[in-house]
Amino acid sequence: MNQTAALCLGVVKAGVDVNGIRGLQQVSGRVVLVDLDSDVEMMDELLDGVRVFAGYSGWGMGQLDEELERDDWIPCGSLHTDVLVPPRVDLWGKVLRRQGFPTSLLATHPVDVSVN
Repeated sequence: MNQTAALCLGVVKAGVDVNGIRGLQQVSGRVVLVDLDSDVEMMDELLDGVRVFAGYSGWGMGQLDEELERDDWIPCGSLHTDVLVPPRVDLWGKVLRRQGFPTSLLATHPVDVSVN
């Protein structure tokens, strides 16, 4: 785990082709990884918005594959709008509600199970 690093995801404006643009690396669709040392004015012209994540955690060799095999994760599709969801919006619940049954039922799970 690294608590001193920061990662930045951005959403490029519709129609922007990120190929060859220094400081942007396409993740999926309109979602890009943004180099935090990039020219802010240039990025302002290209991006609808960004979200900065302080710290990150990684996996050891094969660890993620093992966790996926145990069903420790719920892999599901995302939308570029998920990156820019406003503060205090239940993104976890919002994404789960888009999934098929029975996964969508997890959206009704209370945040604090002790109040259930």
